[in-house]
Amino acid sequence: MSKILETAKQFFEACETGKGWYGCSEYCHPEATFSAQAGALADIATLEAYAEWMKGLLTPVPDGHYELRFFAEDEERRCVAAYAVFLGTHTGEGGPVEPTGKKVEADYVYAMQFEDGRIRHMTKIWNDVISLEQLGWA
Repeated sequence: MSKILETAKQFFEACETGKGWYGCSEYCHPEATFSAQAGALADIATLEAYAEWMKGLLTPVPDGHYELRFFAEDEERRCVAAYAVFLGTHTGEGGPVEPTGKKVEADYVYAMQFEDGRIRHMTKIWNDVISLEQLGWA
């Protein structure tokens, strides 16, 4: 396994299990950027802010977890892609409304671009509208 593929896997696990920036920063450049074409993430421009957002999501969705479906590296472009499904139930406090008891099952992709062995930029591909509807938040 290549070094960047291993780094991407470690970052993915830390981010998706709510370790926040503290648990993710060693895999990323300090100023790593973030982008997504999703309204729920419109104000997030750094990977640090996204890692903290994911950590915060596990408060209203405490059983949140992922099922990894695909993980691969494009060596020429120094990019790693991960496709997973996020699953969970809104039973915890927090979020835009009181706990709904509704479940989410959301497909998403991380495209992680590397520079000098660490993540320089990550794009998340995700249909936030469907996820928010499933949770009863929209």
